[in-house]
Amino acid sequence: MRVLYLLNISNPDRLSADSGWIFADLLAPALADADAEVTVAAPAAAGDTRCGFHQTKVPGTKYRARFSADIDELVALIHAEKPDAVVANQIEEAPAIRTALLEAGSDALLAGYCHYLPFSFSGGGQLLLDPSLNDVGLGRPVLLAFAAGLAACDRVMVHSSTAASWVSAAAAHMTVDLGDRLRVVPAPRDERLVRDPVTVRHQQSAAAIGIYNHRLYAHYGTERFVRMARDIVASGTVHLRVMDLFGQRRATRTGLDDSPERMRDQLAALPHVQVVSDRGDRVRYKNLLAGARFGIAPFRAGCPWSMSVIDCQGMGLPVIAPRLGWLAEHIDPELCFTTPAEAVALAERLAADDEFHAVHAKRAHASTADFAPTLVAARYLEALT
Repeated sequence: MRVLYLLNISNPDRLSADSGWIFADLLAPALADADAEVTVAAPAAAGDTRCGFHQTKVPGTKYRARFSADIDELVALIHAEKPDAVVANQIEEAPAIRTALLEAGSDALLAGYCHYLPFSFSGGGQLLLDPSLNDVGLGRPVLLAFAAGLAACDRVMVHSSTAASWVSAAAAHMTVDLGDRLRVVPAPRDERLVRDPVTVRHQQSAAAIGIYNHRLYAHYGTERFVRMARDIVASGTVHLRVMDLFGQRRATRTGLDDSPERMRDQLAALPHVQVVSDRGDRVRYKNLLAGARFGIAPFRAGCPWSMSVIDCQGMGLPVIAPRLGWLAEHIDPELCFTTPAEAVALAERLAADDEFHAVHAKRAHASTADFAPTLVAARYLEALT
């Protein structure tokens, strides 16, 4: 099977912080191992030397990524690659890709992967626009573009059962009939970040370290995390390590949303909180995870999946999480919390109770087994056939 993999990269200056690029970089070689011929069209190459690469422009902003598809370029690419399947990783671009397939005279299957959902649901089931994509009222056009993308695809792939439920509900809300086109295909784990917790010997130290390795956007619920962080470190039993994943961002990005910089500064000002950077180095990132006792999930309401959570779990780090969305589906119920006080109690118990920690470290590690790239690639190809 010849697969044309169309990838938008939102963080070209720090690829290690771009989950879509990491996904492609892990998946493309696994697809090649399964005898697929893969060409990645993206601003930066992904995969290994067996994978073809066509360089595309960096879209500049998250809105251009959704509204500025170059149909002429797509037609030329389809003519050159003659794919059996085209994967749209920016699903809002699917109508433009369908147009290009039509103009190129190609009968390739078009699959959309819902990496990011531009909506969430309230507790009462009300569809809510994603605030991060609602500058000057653009949230509804983005939502409608997402619906158009769903309608244009032969297959719609999502990360999880929670995401499948949300996408199905949103599609019904916007009168898009998905029929039998929806498939759950999780993202691959990074095998470089897999460690059996049985082999780990924890060094005794004055305080256990909890790690928060998520983007610091306001829409990830970072303000709630800042408030909770104050409570977690108050007793001194637990210290926190917060990842600064972005480093210095481009002005075009900070101009739309400077919350990561503001949240980073607020966290750095707290006692017993260390803000660190992996500098885009995967080995350094692994070492920063390895030195922690447990992880903390984000408060993002519309979270259909989290690569950062999987990174922690693959390393044998139990992750505590708010009881919402995919987090409540995936993370052990004993580690989910509703109130800040419950979060503090869980953090302190993981810090002090070795037996409790060992049980949940083993469960966390095991929960990622089905995300091995070879297994995910097989599910991916099944979805494309």
